[in-house]
Amino acid sequence: MFFGEPSGDGKRGPYAYTKLWNQAKKKAGLDDFRFHELRHEAVSRLVEAGLSDQEVAAISGHKSMQMLRRYTHLRAEDLVSKLDRIHIQ
Repeated sequence: MFFGEPSGDGKRGPYAYTKLWNQAKKKAGLDDFRFHELRHEAVSRLVEAGLSDQEVAAISGHKSMQMLRRYTHLRAEDLVSKLDRIHIQ
């Protein structure tokens, strides 16, 4: 996913993003934050945007719905808002 430009031997090596990632975390005040947590956030926001489980799994690469659900963290305020829109008679 993070491969740089080819070097002199024509091979593409991975970017060394650790230093930049740590600088960005420090600047944002997120010292205890891992890059992997962005996947959780992305999956949750895609579900909230209305994409189906199958669509989100295709984007995120999850092979099972069980693992996809483990990564999905819905915001309580969004769920409450949806419930408020339901008119039960």
